[in-house]
Amino acid sequence: QVQLVESGGGLVQPGGSLRLSCAVSGTLFSIYSMNWYRQTPGAQRELVATITNRGATNYADSVKGRFTISRDNAKKTVYLQMNSLKPEDTAVYYCNVKVSKDYWGQGTQVTVSS
Repeated sequence: QVQLVESGGGLVQPGGSLRLSCAVSGTLFSIYSMNWYRQTPGAQRELVATITNRGATNYADSVKGRFTISRDNAKKTVYLQMNSLKPEDTAVYYCNVKVSKDYWGQGTQVTVSS
């Protein structure tokens, strides 16, 4: 059974930083692309960042230059370093892997507010 567990969310002031982590179990982590999504109430989940099994990355325009996705295959963990946070980054953040189907973590709340 594939399981994803996110951590690292919280409350931060505008301009601050947070690092999210997502620990993966139950699958061959190193061969899959990993994704971070976010969702606000009433909205669809938005793809924020992707990292392929070879380490190539892609970002939503809204976070380019501020967020960095990375992975540690030995630890089966994917990270999202978020810098220069803005109030509009407030959301529940989910990590995702597409194996035979989509698997999601439980989500971690990020709130950017003064």
